[in-house]
Amino acid sequence: MTDERRFPNSAAAVTEARRYTLRTLDDLPRAVADAVAVMVSELTTNSVRHAATAFSVAIDRTAESVRVSVTDAGPGQPTIRSPRPTQPTGRGLQIVRALADDWGISRSADGRRKTVWFTVATAPR
Repeated sequence: MTDERRFPNSAAAVTEARRYTLRTLDDLPRAVADAVAVMVSELTTNSVRHAATAFSVAIDRTAESVRVSVTDAGPGQPTIRSPRPTQPTGRGLQIVRALADDWGISRSADGRRKTVWFTVATAPR
């Protein structure tokens, strides 16, 4: 089952994307849904801050896993940063890498959009 929603480029859209995710995954174990929501918050915040375009969140579910994709039309390539402890930002992709079972970045065939995606198991292995 796939669920997708588009959001405007605004700080409020990050909160709405997180709520959308939690509503969509309300039947999953709370720890799984919360981890997915944290990662969605990180990726949508990156989209708002760096892409400065509207973005979409797609949630694909199977019985075993959830795959979430955040897509925007911003320039540049997301990279994992290593901020100093005194720097207040720059940890979003580190958080995704730590919480996800798998993750990656892809570009659309025409190069106009990029997608950061991740997967998580829906039940303990």
